[in-house]
Amino acid sequence: MPTPSQVSTVPPTAARLAQPRPLSGGRIAIWSLFALALVAAPYVFTSSLALTMLSQIGYLIIICLSYNILLGQGGMLSFGHAVYTGLGSFMTIHAMNMAARGELPIPLAFMPLVGGLAGAFFAVLLGFVTTRRAGTTFAMITLGIGELVAAMALMFPEFFGGEGGITTDRTYGKGFLGITFGPAIQVYYLIAAYCFVCTALMFAFTGTPLGRILNAVRDNPERVEFIGYNTQRVRWFAFTIAGFFAGIGGALAAINFEIVTGADSVSTIRSGGYLLFTFLGGAGFFFGPMIGAALLVFASVLLSELSKAWLLYLGLAFLFMVMFAPGGVASLIMLNVRLARFGKLRAVLPSYAALFVAGCVALLGAAAMVEMAYHLQLNAALGPQMHFLGMTLDASAAQSWVVSAVVFLVGAAAFEVLRRRFLRLWSAVQVEIEQRIARGEAV
Repeated sequence: MPTPSQVSTVPPTAARLAQPRPLSGGRIAIWSLFALALVAAPYVFTSSLALTMLSQIGYLIIICLSYNILLGQGGMLSFGHAVYTGLGSFMTIHAMNMAARGELPIPLAFMPLVGGLAGAFFAVLLGFVTTRRAGTTFAMITLGIGELVAAMALMFPEFFGGEGGITTDRTYGKGFLGITFGPAIQVYYLIAAYCFVCTALMFAFTGTPLGRILNAVRDNPERVEFIGYNTQRVRWFAFTIAGFFAGIGGALAAINFEIVTGADSVSTIRSGGYLLFTFLGGAGFFFGPMIGAALLVFASVLLSELSKAWLLYLGLAFLFMVMFAPGGVASLIMLNVRLARFGKLRAVLPSYAALFVAGCVALLGAAAMVEMAYHLQLNAALGPQMHFLGMTLDASAAQSWVVSAVVFLVGAAAFEVLRRRFLRLWSAVQVEIEQRIARGEAV
């Protein structure tokens, strides 16, 4: 009979979960494609606007992934994440100015680490207070700290630069390995390099003992305390790590734009943006915040240029996502990946196409009415005529409103009919998939 010391007290399933995940061929292929996409993106999208957007997506991926350490992995709803990105930006831009004066011998390539250390430092200080509570209390404390730091930005113009902010020149010194970081393409590849490394490190964090116990604190903090862990300390450590990567993202933003504004960089509005788009991308999946970062850039750069009502469209998109796809865009992708694995994706593609056409018709009618209302309120001095998707509409004519309303109602009615048919098809497909899974398990 084996002795007690020879008998493992850890269940086999738990023992497998505790082991590090192997670097499989599929995972190597995914990371290789990610690196290749970062390298090749400027050659595919060659305009200066596209390069600017790619740079913004790069550092926002780091920021949104760092926020998801709190929200997705730790269940900590924070309204003050911009504090650590903003303070990282300010410390970095001050360090760059000191280096330009010859007071700090740090090349620009290592300046993001200054921002990361600054973000971690402030996360250690402020996180000790905020992580003493969880849930709604934690969210309210982060909101208060965010408002406090935003108010301080106007009280200390020597550090925050007041309303004008602080500027710098990233081409100081002799450059790093002959790279001056003057051209935007060089800055992009600096951001891309940090984006890849930071993404890999944050993915590795999900498999560490701290990352696993953070998930347990999110799901069942009472049981975690029962087995001997200090849940406040776990949250504090995760908060510090998130602050470190947030500071790196803020530093890259400062390098990219060569200016950091005052209260805007640490405002609650910016923190809300990180929260909103991390949720839209899918906080329950590691790659979800990466999708959210791309959506954030497209909304703030492209959509804001196309329409003055872009915040209304964004709010409606968030509302519908919460109602019908609370898992974010990533959850929709994974549902269709599941269909593809069982060979059922082709069966629903015609329904997808029909829903898309009907939705576009309804959206066309609704957007026309919204744009006409905004035109009458904001551009009344320019006359009632307005351009909308290549058409000229008279915002003051009843005919324009009637036609737009009819288009919206027809599209909405068709969408509702098609949606009900799609739900029946979807239920049948899911039942068949579950039956196949059950048969496979039985075998």
